[in-house]
Amino acid sequence: MNLLKATGTIGGLTLLSRVLGLVRDSLFARYVGAGFASDAFLVAFRLPNMFRALFAEGAFASAFIPLFNQKVADPEGRGLPDGLTFAEQALAVLLPVLLAMTVLLEVFAWPVTLILSGRFNGVSEAQFAFAVELSRYTIPYLMLISIVSLFGGILNSLHKFWVNAAAPILLNLTLIVALLAFHSSDPLETARIQAIAVSVSGLLQLIWLAWSCRRNGVSLTLRRPRFTPEVKRLMALIWPAAAGAGAVQINLLISTALAASLLAHGSVTYIYMADRLNQLPLGLIGIGLGTVLLPTISRQLGGGEEAAALDTQNRGMELALFLTLPATVALVVCGEPIAAALFGYGKFTPQDAHFTAQALAAFSVGLPSYVLVKVLTPGFYARQDTKTPVRYATISMLVNLVGNLALILPLQHMGPPLATALASTVNVALLYRMLVKRGHFAADARLRRRAPRLALAALAMGVVLWATQGLLTPYIHSTWLVRFGALAVLVSAGMLVYGLATVVSGAFSRDDLSLLLRRRRPST
Repeated sequence: MNLLKATGTIGGLTLLSRVLGLVRDSLFARYVGAGFASDAFLVAFRLPNMFRALFAEGAFASAFIPLFNQKVADPEGRGLPDGLTFAEQALAVLLPVLLAMTVLLEVFAWPVTLILSGRFNGVSEAQFAFAVELSRYTIPYLMLISIVSLFGGILNSLHKFWVNAAAPILLNLTLIVALLAFHSSDPLETARIQAIAVSVSGLLQLIWLAWSCRRNGVSLTLRRPRFTPEVKRLMALIWPAAAGAGAVQINLLISTALAASLLAHGSVTYIYMADRLNQLPLGLIGIGLGTVLLPTISRQLGGGEEAAALDTQNRGMELALFLTLPATVALVVCGEPIAAALFGYGKFTPQDAHFTAQALAAFSVGLPSYVLVKVLTPGFYARQDTKTPVRYATISMLVNLVGNLALILPLQHMGPPLATALASTVNVALLYRMLVKRGHFAADARLRRRAPRLALAALAMGVVLWATQGLLTPYIHSTWLVRFGALAVLVSAGMLVYGLATVVSGAFSRDDLSLLLRRRRPST
């Protein structure tokens, strides 16, 4: 498999989803602003959004895909039919658990919202009841997106990566349509419509994945739930993988609760908007790499190709650094014009954009770490070790909690994002050290040579952007077309400078470009 091509396919669709997400967030900022209504919706959206990251992009895929591939690749078995039988057994157990969980969360929505928000900061009983109502609207999304992850895991294992990567686009399109068609002059009513649209989007994603599976010859039949040895193995792998893959999401959950309970109204919105911008490169790079690396390394290890698996992980780390280092520098240096251009409309004031840019700078410090977690954890999951990542994720969450408590009051809305970035860095360091200690990873000469040169190229790009971004400031507060034109010029300038700097520093040579071009040509 061509790692760059497969990652590019997934990353391109994820990028489209993230761009639509920015359009959605821009409209949300215009019609709702930054206040209690926006904070209440974002708290209600945090729980299902976390489950999406845990199951659709994390725990379920990490546990299910290696076991599914093992069934399909077993030389003594029937191949794909055995894999689909295992998938039906997993669905039979998963569905009633999800139904029970959904009912319980609906019943106990009040304490769940209390935990997620810390009861906000100085709200009335009526306001808190409104927040609980929004949570009840979004909770069904948990069940729907978890079933989506099962279908998506099957399609990923069959190398139909694009189908699952396209599913989140439906979420953003649904919320955009709801904002454009049903927004109200009352921010509370607009927030209520958005909460309802979240669960509607989950149903649409389920229909899309089920239809795509059927088109690819995959049809699952509902069975009577039975805890077969394979299902027990799956369950044993899911729960530790949930904490391991969801360290960033759980850290964000802690950050959101502390910000809602200790900081002024609007702080949750600043942190959320900053995270959305930070998620753009993370979605393009990290999710694409993680989705491709896990089944690739699993199959290589299953075939006894240890050297190939090591090379795959080295190239994954190299690609992650090549793409995340410039993104990190750009978001730190140019956060202000980016936040102002995307969100500075209507009820979202220039001060709101300024605070969002500050939170973005703090988040972006950890961007390489967020992506490298996606690169390193497949080295454990492909060997069916989900316990080690969960130990390190637990340490990471403790670091995040301590960092939040220490930084949230002196740094306000910048404290939780910075604590999250530091915690993710600790997680990466622990994962890397253990892989090296076990002999499962060693940075090869190519990676060791290129990594510092990529960092130097990214810093050179940052200096140029810092010196020139002031020229575009007058255009950032103009019309939509002018704003996005100014951003396009800023992004293009950064890409050009970074590309030249990688060649000058020796991080990327003309021979590499020639090799890529030769690989793109069809064979004769």
